[in-house]
Amino acid sequence: MQILIKVIVCFLAGMGAGLGTGFAGMSAAAVISPILITFLGMPAYEAVGIALASDVLASAVSAYTYGKNKNLDIKNGLVMMVTVLVFTTIGSYISSLVPNTTMGSFSVFMTMLLGIKFIVKPVMTTKESMNAVSSKKRVLQSILCGCIIGFICGFVGAGGGMMMLLILTSVLGYELKTAVGTSVFIMAFTAFTGAMSHFAIGGAPDMLILILCVLFTLLWARVAARFANKASAITLNRATGVILTVLGVAILAVKYL
Repeated sequence: MQILIKVIVCFLAGMGAGLGTGFAGMSAAAVISPILITFLGMPAYEAVGIALASDVLASAVSAYTYGKNKNLDIKNGLVMMVTVLVFTTIGSYISSLVPNTTMGSFSVFMTMLLGIKFIVKPVMTTKESMNAVSSKKRVLQSILCGCIIGFICGFVGAGGGMMMLLILTSVLGYELKTAVGTSVFIMAFTAFTGAMSHFAIGGAPDMLILILCVLFTLLWARVAARFANKASAITLNRATGVILTVLGVAILAVKYL
């Protein structure tokens, strides 16, 4: 009975995380962690480590799918990834020096608001207008935005995927599919770094839960990414908006009800 409960909880957590990753480049940690903590009584540090590990393959497979469909900006993605990793470390260090700076619900509210934004005001930027920006300007924008995203993620401790999607679409003017593809590409590396550090510090996690979460998240991320790449811009905006809004409400319910 105990194993069956673990399988059901991991399936639901993996489904939510996988859909969020495949559709919107959302970090699996925002979905999996609160579910494992609430329903399986898992220590927060271990839950975050498992969530980050689940994010690695799901993000990598999603990035591959988006890349295969020419919806991935690798060059600027690498530039942004380096600055995100550096400034996440800086933000984490500064956060440790300042008392009471935790904003646990930041990423949840951001997920909900971003979901509503995609439904009400969809991103209809075309690849032509996106590619009209000079490569030099795009690199400089990627560095600046990577610094901002990394510092906020390190200081607050959450919201990386959502911050990236918001900035890529609203500030850098990316077309939605390319924004999600670039976001999951970056998240694959950041999640791997985070997962390894968690397991190195906290020790090996519950292997059954780890394997189940990784497999279910991977499955649903693959399904979502394939659908997203075939969908029209308006359909993808609406699907992404609904997924993010529902996940935001569900996570809030798990946390506070």
